[in-house]
Amino acid sequence: MTIRLLLADDHPVVRAGLRAVLSAEPDFEIAGEAPTAERAVELAAAGGVDVVLMDLQFGTGAHGAEATAAITARPGAPRVLVLTTYDTDADILAAVEAGAAGYLLKDAPPQELAAAVRTAASGRSALAPAVAHRLMDRMRTPAAALSRRELEVLELVRDGLSNLQISKRLFLSQATVKSHLVHIYAKLAVDSRTAAVAAATERGVIRRLRP
Repeated sequence: MTIRLLLADDHPVVRAGLRAVLSAEPDFEIAGEAPTAERAVELAAAGGVDVVLMDLQFGTGAHGAEATAAITARPGAPRVLVLTTYDTDADILAAVEAGAAGYLLKDAPPQELAAAVRTAASGRSALAPAVAHRLMDRMRTPAAALSRRELEVLELVRDGLSNLQISKRLFLSQATVKSHLVHIYAKLAVDSRTAAVAAATERGVIRRLRP
């Protein structure tokens, strides 16, 4: 059976590399390429795609997790395999909750990438070992793991937003934002916003803020 692939990444060089590697597999066919998350959603909805290889961070527009959610929400949707450079808890949870069938890092060897594509196409989960390890750690210590909402709050704190701005962005009351911060501080064993961001980035829970 031929597996038809859609390559969604905003870097032409990355798409060209993926095309070269995956086209060498006898059962793969490159059905299309998308430079934006929005275009990926459009092409996936048009049909003729079995697996979407989805980057998470696009230069502009929607996030890869948002595109993943839009694609997987449709009946008979293709499977989405996230292929990214990021392995933080925040990114992994966003992708998994959006319906991604797998999560692979871009430094994966070609044979691992091909195997992940076939696994996703068959309806099974395809996770990079490092990603599976992080998810297992969260399951082993659920009381210490930040929830998806706490991760969202902490990412906005990292971005420099005030409690009021966070409450407006996430449609929460300021009291709820403060409550989330209290829980974040307790779980990270810190006592300030700056320390929380520093501890979370050091542990790979959230990404570092780009300069």
